[in-house]
Amino acid sequence: MTTCEVWFYHLERQGLDEVLPTLLERTLQKGWRAVVRAASAERVEHLEGWLWSYRDDSFLPHAAAPHAGPADPVALTSAEDNPNLAQALFLVDGASAGDLASFERCSVLFDGRDEAALQRARDQWRGFRDSGVTAVYWRQGERGWEKVA
Repeated sequence: MTTCEVWFYHLERQGLDEVLPTLLERTLQKGWRAVVRAASAERVEHLEGWLWSYRDDSFLPHAAAPHAGPADPVALTSAEDNPNLAQALFLVDGASAGDLASFERCSVLFDGRDEAALQRARDQWRGFRDSGVTAVYWRQGERGWEKVA
């Protein structure tokens, strides 16, 4: 069994494009590297462009598979790998977690306004809990992120 904690982020007030860069910045501030695993190559391509331009005064250094490697702070991929030896894994669009043994934290980001995404997240939650993984649930409230479970 892995010691990786899984944090679920229920997006309601902001979308993935607004939330993911902030979470990645916090991850890098901890001195960790991150893998963002998307369910499709199209999403990886979108995120690759977005992370360079999401804010006028900043960008997040990253590389997309197959070019991502150990020197990259953030790796974008649709494969179940850890190309930059990251401590943090971010799952978007229902991407599969795969083996979590090499990660300290896995964050599942899902759109709370999409019924299919909600159902996938519920299934993932049950799967993690049933396998004994520590799971934490965060929801966007009026004053920011609220820990619900």
